[in-house]
Amino acid sequence: MAIVISLVLALGIAGFFFLDRASRRPPPPPPPLTDEAKGYVKNLRLANVEMKAHESFLKQSVVEITGEIGNAGERTLKTVELTCVFYDPYGQPVLRQRVPIVSAAAGGLRPGETKQFRLPFDTVPDAWNNVMPQLVIAGITFQ
Repeated sequence: MAIVISLVLALGIAGFFFLDRASRRPPPPPPPLTDEAKGYVKNLRLANVEMKAHESFLKQSVVEITGEIGNAGERTLKTVELTCVFYDPYGQPVLRQRVPIVSAAAGGLRPGETKQFRLPFDTVPDAWNNVMPQLVIAGITFQ
């Protein structure tokens, strides 16, 4: 009986370490812009982009970026994603986060259409320089 208990315990510990190590592996990077999407970026317009900071109910600082995206091209877009890069006072990136601003669930973005977006960030490091982050269109999928 002691051998069976020892074996089950050893297998449980080995399984824990395997799963723990696998969970620490970073997720694969998102796919880069396709050549088709790179050519279409010139048709997208970000406008009225503003940044606000406020304190949440949990006394946590929340940075919120709001704005509009317009589609001046001839294709309907299913999704559009931005990469937001926050920098420290020395110009080094302290946070890089990819976020959707257009989604299929919200109806995509038709030609000639403009939609508002809101991006809340509650994990911006204290080392951030409090300047508008760099916003780069990182992903586009077409319908």
